[in-house]
Amino acid sequence: MKIIAIILARGGSKGIPRKNIRNLNGIPLINYTIKQCFDAGIDNVFTSSDDDEILEIAENQGSKIIKRPKEIS
Repeated sequence: MKIIAIILARGGSKGIPRKNIRNLNGIPLINYTIKQCFDAGIDNVFTSSDDDEILEIAENQGSKIIKRPKEIS
């Protein structure tokens, strides 16, 4: 059996603009979430976002990406 995780990372955060790509200790916030998924033994991590920059960062960390339209973000 394989385990998957789906991370929903909206580009237009209302509280903290662009929070998913803001650096925390020099590392984009989304990277911490992806790393924790893999460290927990999750087989496949998917990141869904309306933001191309978030998707690029996620893909570089080994996550599969799902581009979603802004209308449903």
